[in-house]
Amino acid sequence: MLRIVETKLGKIEGIPAADPRITAFKGIPFAKPPVGNLRFHAPVAAEKWEGTLKAWNFAPIAVQPTPYYNPDDLYCREWSVDKDIPMSEDCLYLNVWTPANAADEKLPVYVWIHGGGFQTGFTSEMEFDGERIARRGIVVVTLAYRLNMFGFMCHPEITEENPKAPANFGLLDQRMAMKWVKDNIAAFGGDADNITLGGQSAGGGSVLNQIMFGTEDIFKRAVCHSGMFYMPGNNIMVPRTLKEAEKLGQDFFDFVGVKNLKEIRQLSTAELRQKWDQYGGHEKSIQTWLPVKDDIFISDEFFNALSKNQITTVPMFFGYTSDEFTFSPKGDGVMVNAVKTAIDMYNKACLENGSKEARYCYQFDVDIPGWDNPGKFHSVDLWFWFESLAKCWRPFTGKYYDVSRVMCNYLCNFIKCGDPNGQDCDGSQMPEWKNYSTEKDFRVFRV
Repeated sequence: MLRIVETKLGKIEGIPAADPRITAFKGIPFAKPPVGNLRFHAPVAAEKWEGTLKAWNFAPIAVQPTPYYNPDDLYCREWSVDKDIPMSEDCLYLNVWTPANAADEKLPVYVWIHGGGFQTGFTSEMEFDGERIARRGIVVVTLAYRLNMFGFMCHPEITEENPKAPANFGLLDQRMAMKWVKDNIAAFGGDADNITLGGQSAGGGSVLNQIMFGTEDIFKRAVCHSGMFYMPGNNIMVPRTLKEAEKLGQDFFDFVGVKNLKEIRQLSTAELRQKWDQYGGHEKSIQTWLPVKDDIFISDEFFNALSKNQITTVPMFFGYTSDEFTFSPKGDGVMVNAVKTAIDMYNKACLENGSKEARYCYQFDVDIPGWDNPGKFHSVDLWFWFESLAKCWRPFTGKYYDVSRVMCNYLCNFIKCGDPNGQDCDGSQMPEWKNYSTEKDFRVFRV
């Protein structure tokens, strides 16, 4: 097994995963710690190290509300099990799972961006465990990025200090991690010319932003789980201008009682988190600190750019869960799914633009078990795509594992070659998943 690798920055030692045929490398730095004068600044690439880095444990998670802060909340109950998980501004690390036995195997690579509304989330969440995907012959990378005000704060002084990268630090973190993968993944047995970028929710929205910025020959296809949606009045997918974001930053500086950027950088993380809670906490944060139209990394709203044929599309694997983000567009009680609506808009624009890139669309309609009768809620499909059901508290039985196996197979086939179709583990052919033409081509997953 490939337990020690030689990257461009130094040697790294991993550990056997639960399946010893897989090696896990956890907590690999891809950028300098964004602390001190690098707080509210674009990421700076990590430097070389001496000796062998022991990549045995996940790094601290990005600063955010304490996980498991409300056990009565569905999402806290579903994903967060460790209320004492380490948290730090020093969070720019990535993780790799590889099945390779040697560095020259050129396996396909899957780079994963977690969700959480650009406010929360972390790569050590149980559902993101890369082992099951790696067992299918894929090198899996999960990356961390700065969130909330630490990743998306704007201010006139921040712009003045670094006008070439004044905003969107969380997205820039992602891009730097992606470049690290491009430069170093061959050491883990991965093929740097066969990288698929994927994400869910805000991670899926991040994938769209990365596509809009351009692939830079880093990735060649994309997976977007519940990451594009159209819901009038919701600003998560409609970026505000840099000037508007700077005003919000100035408002926060005034609330905190600091005169300038130097002073806010001198505050401790704990002091900033306390001020954040007083300012409005998560509820206000998710309306405030989001990707910004800075005319550098983001120059337009995604669908506007797509309609103008200003985006170079890539093969796409995307879909939604039945019960997420529903709304009544006419106010008459007739509900539609905001993600499905956006997917239809995307497909229509691609057809009008003459895009030849493949598009594979799905609906996740699996009845989810549990005392809380949760429905097909936003994010629950992650247990299935990563085939990590055994880590969940829910009473999943054999039929759920069967659906998950097929879903993970489809995903992995797409990661490998851009086509989800292929055989199940017993050698039988899985049901054909057609490239999108009409709504009949949506693949619906049920038990």
